[in-house]
Amino acid sequence: MAKDHDTLEDSNRSGNPDIHSLSDPRRRRFVWGGLSAAVTGVLAPLLPGCATPAGDSTGPLLGFESVSMSVGDRVTVPRGYVASVLAPWGEPVGVPGNMPAFKPDASNTADEQAVQMGMHHDGLHFYPLGGDPHRGLLVMNHEYTDDGLLHPDGMATWSAEKVRKAQAAHGFSVIEIARQTDGSWQVVRPSRYARRVTAYTPMLVGGPAAGHALLRTAADPGGRRVLGTMNNCASGKTPWGTYLAGEENFFGYFHGPAQPDAHAKRWGLRPNGWGYRWHEHDERFDATRHPNEPNRFGWIVEFDPSDPESTPVKRTAIGRGTHEGATVAVTRDGRAVVYSGEDARFEYLYKFVSRDAIRPGGAKANRELLDHGTLYVARFDADGRGRWLPLVQGQGPLTAAQGFADQGEVLVKARQASDALGATKMDRPEWLAVDPQRREVYCTLTNNTSRGTEGQPATDAANPRANNTMGQIIRWQEDGDFDGITFAWNHFVLAGDPANTRAEAQGNVKGDAFGSPDGLWIDPRGVLWIDTDASSTQMGKGDYARLPQNAMLAADVRTGEIRRFLVAPPGSEVTGATMSPDLRTLFVNIQHPGETPSERSDPADPGRYSRWPDGGRPRSATVVVRRLDGGVIGT
Repeated sequence: MAKDHDTLEDSNRSGNPDIHSLSDPRRRRFVWGGLSAAVTGVLAPLLPGCATPAGDSTGPLLGFESVSMSVGDRVTVPRGYVASVLAPWGEPVGVPGNMPAFKPDASNTADEQAVQMGMHHDGLHFYPLGGDPHRGLLVMNHEYTDDGLLHPDGMATWSAEKVRKAQAAHGFSVIEIARQTDGSWQVVRPSRYARRVTAYTPMLVGGPAAGHALLRTAADPGGRRVLGTMNNCASGKTPWGTYLAGEENFFGYFHGPAQPDAHAKRWGLRPNGWGYRWHEHDERFDATRHPNEPNRFGWIVEFDPSDPESTPVKRTAIGRGTHEGATVAVTRDGRAVVYSGEDARFEYLYKFVSRDAIRPGGAKANRELLDHGTLYVARFDADGRGRWLPLVQGQGPLTAAQGFADQGEVLVKARQASDALGATKMDRPEWLAVDPQRREVYCTLTNNTSRGTEGQPATDAANPRANNTMGQIIRWQEDGDFDGITFAWNHFVLAGDPANTRAEAQGNVKGDAFGSPDGLWIDPRGVLWIDTDASSTQMGKGDYARLPQNAMLAADVRTGEIRRFLVAPPGSEVTGATMSPDLRTLFVNIQHPGETPSERSDPADPGRYSRWPDGGRPRSATVVVRRLDGGVIGT
């Protein structure tokens, strides 16, 4: 979610110097001194040795014709491609014997929603079944709900049933899909794999914070069993076959105290949260009555999609935060490295390095792999170098005297621990992608209009633009291996539109203009796919005057060329990307078509801004993109 408006969290008031006082003006000069002259330097390889990996093709990676910025209520793809809709919100996931149809007036019950596709599709991954590239499981997140669409009368009335339906529309979906003889894809119903995980699905807690006093509640005095997950945004796929999802803006679901203590304040808790009103009928979301309940959210959740009976686990060793998602790399000696970021202004970038190597045997053999290891937070220095700072209790300022009595408390208070270490405050780090061939890591810093404004942190080398409406993509290469403590970094691109009059919003894109990069994925050919998520309050106005709708772009990381591949319907964001193993099908999600500036649709006219995909109530959905000639996507 790359929104940037008044409801966004902005709770980092730490006094750590990070690099705001260390930034080298010479490194920032390219932003103000003529962007075109700096493109070559900014896009240059991080190190001479990573310019062209062994076996890397020297031919063009992008072979499609760039699409123009359209304004229609449709999905636009390049000439020679076709896009079709798969599994929109409300369609049955295929649970045997329980497949209620979607009701266009939104009158489905909470129990029906619990076995239907959730609302606001987000990160997704494809898992082949039995090695068959034409059949597999598509697993995706459902980030949040628009109650104006979810209920026939929106929030005009409010009840326990509406709360439960909203909770049922959150979480994950697992659906089985199969390619047909004509190349199209369909959901297999019924399927023994079909499953919904919701905001009231029982989950376990693993890692150092399991059982910690800060996670104990009256309903769970042991602090090891949590009901549900929510605000799941980006996702990761592990080499051992499991699915990882971040719990992003969880704080907005809680009714917080009028006078929060330092911990609650640092995590953005406030009265009535974001107006979801769950606490009125589910008291665990009233933090004034259950102050530890918010500590049980903000984790990376892992589960095995191939086992519909498996219990999801919140992996506390990876640290707590408003995690956009989690992306996995593997060291040369077989250990897992999990990169994650916090989508909030002036928050941090993290990586977790597992203690043990990945074992053969899939999910069952690695069920505790992510419970043991070391968590680090990033510091980006002005000279193009950086360092990972360990969040380990007893090291440096992370002592009992400073409020970190044990490792569990360090992880629950990962933000405060990162403040104490002097980590770099970033412009809302969202998705990450790892290029296994070039061994580079990419991260979208979506935007931050507070950067450099009065009373807020100044610009710095990694975050070089004040009033940063457009965002950027930063990349780095670890020294030695993915578990390296130091790294070299630069900007892959500063997003923007060269036609803008404001220098900070022009960017240095080598190709099609874009802003607010959010989703990120590198396909096996080495193409970097970029999803954008400018807010409905921005699109078509100001710095986004020529960018009225969000898009998906493809980038050649060797040359920096960026082409627009897909344009989304009005008000929607493009999010998530994955392909079939043969690279001939692209799956991508279209989230919240027709989003209103208030993010609450009018039940009397739910299609005021969009009626995608089927002419009625707008519905988030997965889009399947194929080439008409059956060729590889992007070529």
